[in-house]
Amino acid sequence: MNRDLDGQLIALVGGSGFIGTHVAQALLVRGARLRVCSRHPSRAYRVKTLGGLGTVQLVAVDVTKPHTVKVALTGCDAVVNLVGAFAGNLDAVQGAGAGKLAALAKAQGAKAFVHISAIGADAGSSVAYASTKAAGEVAVLAAFPEAVVLRPSVVFGEDDAFINLFAGLIASAPVMPVFAADSKFQPVYVDDVADAVANALAAPARFAGQTFELGGPEAIAIGDLNRRIAAAAGRAPKFLELPDGVSAAFAALTGWLPGAPMSRDQWTMLRKGNVTSGTLPGLAELGVQARPLGLFLDKWMVRFRKAGRFGTRTKAA
Repeated sequence: MNRDLDGQLIALVGGSGFIGTHVAQALLVRGARLRVCSRHPSRAYRVKTLGGLGTVQLVAVDVTKPHTVKVALTGCDAVVNLVGAFAGNLDAVQGAGAGKLAALAKAQGAKAFVHISAIGADAGSSVAYASTKAAGEVAVLAAFPEAVVLRPSVVFGEDDAFINLFAGLIASAPVMPVFAADSKFQPVYVDDVADAVANALAAPARFAGQTFELGGPEAIAIGDLNRRIAAAAGRAPKFLELPDGVSAAFAALTGWLPGAPMSRDQWTMLRKGNVTSGTLPGLAELGVQARPLGLFLDKWMVRFRKAGRFGTRTKAA
């Protein structure tokens, strides 16, 4: 077993979420001690069960309140920034706020900093999420030049909010509207992302100052993704691929409503797609072999089949 992070104290800022939990597991296996920082530490209780006694500490941190960050980063060897949001003051959270976090990490003596951005980061975008993600990258590298920036595409996993969202809708509706059916994504497995983070932390000098795009081994159109999920779940809904004009109008007219399925900004990002550019290094350069969605989909979609795990007959022995 590789223990190249043995004894290191690593802060996972925003580490209580989906990606953070998987990153925590990858780091613990390699011997790290973790300080999981979150506005709601109770949401990270499950991380405690991943490590041995005394290897995981939960700390209340708000990245918009520097004094809470300073205390949390004291004594840390490395910091991973997983903070992100789709609403609220995005600059304070993932724009200028990311730079302030990196500056505090540097001031507190951290030797490595990994910043999780997104392939959709775009300084010229009209969407606040994309533009602040780009601003955050610039701010982080200005404050911590040796930082490693990781830009994942849509991240999938058994417990994600992406594949499971589509699967739940497909299982509950005989007719499934599909927005931007030909837009392509390059879904990347969450444990591959976690391994990329761990490898970057294990060799900070080797990867210092670099930006990596993390995509899976195939680009999949939204329409095709829906059909694959339906097949794996044993469902056969009628897919209604909506023209862009109809989809855009729907998002503009209903996106402001509480619980709306898609906002105008989400439509804009969906239509643009989310694939690697091919101009930046990726998972392979970080020593990770990307695993495809198809490797897992049939197994994960069993619970969305009619009668779930009890809906398939097997021959008697």
